[in-house]
Amino acid sequence: MRVTKVVSALLLSSICWAAGPANGPAKTVTFTKDVAPVLYKNCVTCHRPGEVAPFSLLSYKEARPWVKSIREKVTQRVMPPWHADAHNGPFRNDRRLSDKDVATIVAWVDGGAKEGDPKDLPRAPEMADGWHIGQPDAVYSIPVEYEVPAQGVVEYQYFTVPTNFKEDKWLQSAEIRFGDRSVVHHAIVFIHDPKKGPSFPAGLRGRTDLLPPPPKNPETARIQTKLGTLLHGSAPGEQSVVYAPGHARLIPAGAELIFQLHYTPNGKAAKDRTSVGIKFASEPPEWEERTVGVMNGKFAIPAGEANYRVESSATFTEDAEITALFPHMHLRGKSFEYRVVYPDGRSQVLLEIPQYDFNWQSGYMFATPVKVPKGARLECTAYFDNSTNNRFNPDATKPVYWGDQTWEEMMIGWTTYSVRSARKTSLD
Repeated sequence: MRVTKVVSALLLSSICWAAGPANGPAKTVTFTKDVAPVLYKNCVTCHRPGEVAPFSLLSYKEARPWVKSIREKVTQRVMPPWHADAHNGPFRNDRRLSDKDVATIVAWVDGGAKEGDPKDLPRAPEMADGWHIGQPDAVYSIPVEYEVPAQGVVEYQYFTVPTNFKEDKWLQSAEIRFGDRSVVHHAIVFIHDPKKGPSFPAGLRGRTDLLPPPPKNPETARIQTKLGTLLHGSAPGEQSVVYAPGHARLIPAGAELIFQLHYTPNGKAAKDRTSVGIKFASEPPEWEERTVGVMNGKFAIPAGEANYRVESSATFTEDAEITALFPHMHLRGKSFEYRVVYPDGRSQVLLEIPQYDFNWQSGYMFATPVKVPKGARLECTAYFDNSTNNRFNPDATKPVYWGDQTWEEMMIGWTTYSVRSARKTSLD
């Protein structure tokens, strides 16, 4: 009912907007003057050649065949994809269109989807060599071109790449690029410091009794003990991260980058060589960014259960600021909530994902970081639908446990937070 009312209101506003002032001439909405600026700002990051979207929106010729679908998706708020509850935030990476932008697109389509004067077309946004973050300062690729078979199941693959840093570095932004996007579900790049062995960021301590069981493959288990801290991850819906001014992530001298790649055969043999591009901070940061997966790997979702609850939590061991949240589940994921409980007993919901979508996994970056004192507890609550009501469910007749593959499940509340930086590392 709520969605219907919103859509109806938008359509009404679009009709009024297109009609112009009372007793005045109707405004003609065109692609070149009115719609292209909206698409260039909000859509062409994905809707352009070589990107994840199935068609380009850079030109009128490319957009025109899709006008009915565009109208439907924007009025239903399916596109651009954004799943946070409207009461959460604000988020600095919010992709939602404004009501005015939606009305503009609706009026354009309903008015015949006219092209307009080519002279009105704004200049298309420039993206350096395909990089959303601009030309990186350094690019690291997995050492070999991995051959993905046409069929079967591929275990997570791990590749180690040296940075050869002689001194500590600060990462300001990062982006993962796939060699063949069609066979890569996700990639995560971890930072391993050989001088320290396995290390995890301090400041947020999770429950060790909820950690998932080690992999059955002994080599995979050995590599996973080295993963250390997270540099960046890319899944459907997210490719790049740009930290706010004064914030950066530490890559220690001599560190190695460990790529975790999830390949998904699609019926055609392929080759992939995934890379990560990095831009360094121009000056030492005030705040050091860290990321922890607040997870529960000990669940057992019963067969046929439509609303199974799984919880995880972590406690801040020093004063910090939460800067971003990234919930992760698989095909049975239904909803996800982050809540912080303060030492005085107060609680605050930070993020609600009422309808989780495995096909569009987004990170949510706060416009203003959430201050949390030492002793505050971060609580994550997820619900799973393992019933026949879930059209994405691979098999509702079997219980589901933690596992890497998409027909298994995960429950991870990735949390990025910042602490005051010592600012002692060089940037030269």
